[in-house]
Amino acid sequence: MTLSTMIILMMSFAAGLVLGAFYFVALWRTVNRLSSATSPVRLMLGSLILRVAVVTAGFYFVMGGHWERLAVAMLGFVLIRKILTYRLGPQKAAEAVH
Repeated sequence: MTLSTMIILMMSFAAGLVLGAFYFVALWRTVNRLSSATSPVRLMLGSLILRVAVVTAGFYFVMGGHWERLAVAMLGFVLIRKILTYRLGPQKAAEAVH
């Protein structure tokens, strides 16, 4: 594996982290706003469509026709999910409300 390939894969991993952070932080914020929303269904569906569109386009761009880049980006996405679940889990959400 060449140095340029390693750099591209590291950048793909970082992009997966960013995409995951966007997706899960936006989801967390949406869920926190549901109780005060005038139309919770519209908020949830709008958020879902936006999050999925951004992440799908991001993965498509990062992939660039190479499945290896997509796999590494998805690894970053899953890792940030684990990190954010730990940091923003039910205990932290309950503390933020009170």
